[in-house]
Amino acid sequence: MTAIGATMRNELIGLGGFVERNIYLTRRYILWDIAFMVWTIANTLTIVFIARVENLPKAKENELATILLVGAVIWAFLGIIFEFMTETVAWERWEGTIEYTFMAPVSRTMHLFGQGAYAVLYGLIRATILFFAVSAFIGIHTPNANYLAALGLLAIASVSFIGVGMMTSVLPLISPEKGAQLGFVAQGVMLVVSGVYYPVSVMPHWMQLISKLSPATYVLRGDRASIVHGTGVAWADAWPLLIIAVLSMPIGLAVFTIGERHAKRHGKLKRSG
Repeated sequence: MTAIGATMRNELIGLGGFVERNIYLTRRYILWDIAFMVWTIANTLTIVFIARVENLPKAKENELATILLVGAVIWAFLGIIFEFMTETVAWERWEGTIEYTFMAPVSRTMHLFGQGAYAVLYGLIRATILFFAVSAFIGIHTPNANYLAALGLLAIASVSFIGVGMMTSVLPLISPEKGAQLGFVAQGVMLVVSGVYYPVSVMPHWMQLISKLSPATYVLRGDRASIVHGTGVAWADAWPLLIIAVLSMPIGLAVFTIGERHAKRHGKLKRSG
């Protein structure tokens, strides 16, 4: 085996190790996860029930409920990725393993991508449960849904979400006291501009321009078309996601590296307050 091959093998083993560790952490707190799943379903129901307010014809009501449900599910999926990435440092502090992790013989790229890979897998499981649980409860019908296209676009968007999550994950490093909360502020800003529960077209023009920078804008538009109308992956939605993914990953890694150096230089790595 060449030196490059051995290095790649070690890096992939490290990536798998971070995924495996998160599996064990999820198993440890599985009852909390179940409780939060119930809360997420309840919260989504409060949104989807809005479709019944206007007493629309059944077909229109079903379409509106599906649009709202897709928005809620995609937002829950994005929230999981942001939560896992933003709390990367917080979890290490809680477990008392932050110094060991940052000294481990694995690149920061594999560390963060391992976190992101598990977040995507975990988020997909939760999003699937959420979608079909709410659909069954409300009685939503999606006979034309192209789930394969929706998942394909979501997979592309996931890379972008991980890249953006890397940028927010640096906040607890530079501010142990309130950094994690700032990460959720960034998530909330993305919620406003991405058209999660309403069309982007209803926003002021300057907000519509900002929405073009959010990967959530394109996956919401594409997945709604795939599930409501059965369309395939539209290139108009895919190419912006690919560009954002290509740019966000290296930028996110660079931002985290700068934050890590700052935290080590100022003694903030293990501080919890």
